Amino acid sequence: MTAPTGEWTVARLNNALHSGEDIFILDIRNRDEAEAAPVEGTKPLRSINVPYFEMLESSESFDFVESVKEAHDRGLMEGMPRDEPILAVCAKGDTSDFVVDALRPLGYDIRHLGGGTLAWGNHYELRTVAEEDKLAVYQIQRLARGCLSHVVVSDGRGVVIDPLRHIDQYSELAEAENFEITAVLDTHGHADHISGGRTLADWLKVPYFLHPYDGIHPLDVLPAEMDYEFLKEGWELAVGGATIRAMHVPGHTLGNIVFYLDDRFLFTGDSIFIRSIARPDLGGKGETWAPIHYRSLSRLLELPDETLIMPGHFSGRTEANDAGQFAAPLGELKETNDGLQMVHKGEEPFVQYILESLPKFPDEYVEIKRVNAGLLEPDEDEASELELGKNICALSQAYGLVGAGAEARV
Repeated sequence: MTAPTGEWTVARLNNALHSGEDIFILDIRNRDEAEAAPVEGTKPLRSINVPYFEMLESSESFDFVESVKEAHDRGLMEGMPRDEPILAVCAKGDTSDFVVDALRPLGYDIRHLGGGTLAWGNHYELRTVAEEDKLAVYQIQRLARGCLSHVVVSDGRGVVIDPLRHIDQYSELAEAENFEITAVLDTHGHADHISGGRTLADWLKVPYFLHPYDGIHPLDVLPAEMDYEFLKEGWELAVGGATIRAMHVPGHTLGNIVFYLDDRFLFTGDSIFIRSIARPDLGGKGETWAPIHYRSLSRLLELPDETLIMPGHFSGRTEANDAGQFAAPLGELKETNDGLQMVHKGEEPFVQYILESLPKFPDEYVEIKRVNAGLLEPDEDEASELELGKNICALSQAYGLVGAGAEARV
């Protein structure tokens, strides 16, 4: 479907961000929403945040388009360029359309984002990481949130690892590539996003696997109110001609698991990322779990350097390789990943580094863990609000933050 004149689709926005196009963002959301969930590309984007309600203040008109023009005349949009493309964004794509109607006649090359940041937050991209005679590995990217999930396929059978909230994409991939999903795996009880694991497994009537330590909410100390099969160290699953082996690596959570596929691909969930490593405090036990995290990472660093790391998150688009995949050999990450380099300095320096590098603890992460344990059932609006903004499961350095540890230590 062709987008209406003056509108960009989220796919068009993704292409522009991936290619590094020059775009100026006029963000008319409330300031807290704009700060929590900025539009980000492979390079910094110029932007201004002018909440729409501020455009209405002091306006003598009851017409929104006229109010925007008056706000412009009052200098509220100072710094907005006339010689480069502008994209107006709002939460759902309706209000920003009126902004385009107001500013285009004033000579601006401006369009708006169809569906707004809600549509952008729910946009997914598919990348093929491996495609061989007997094995295929797919990466599904939720770009606005920095969340990744993976699908392993062999001999017509498939397994989904860390499925994200919108599960239709997995059945659509299975239909397109002609395979049957036979199991759903979560590396851990997620805090930053709502897992699609239990929902997808129920829909397909296949088993859902989770480590039992993550079947207990770490702060409420309540057992999960959902069915799942137990994962444990050394657990194996045949997927056609391939084999997935579980390694229990507590630290980010007590039940944290990584999955080793044919001793070649390591699905690290929230343990090793491309630029950083996972934080150990989202269960409220940062000082206790940091030494455990050290021992787990030390174990993973003993794997072969050619092992391809497939993380559960990324902190920025620049972490992608030339093929647009968020994946890298372990040997390369040993040289470039600051957190992994700290492991080589020993447990005490590592723990100090971790506790001085914790970003702010988001209150909503406690609620998301409740949802993922089946203790809460949010509606779509509530789920979208809980998932607003990027994940912050890595250490502060990954996001350009400095000195966050003092206020975040738990």
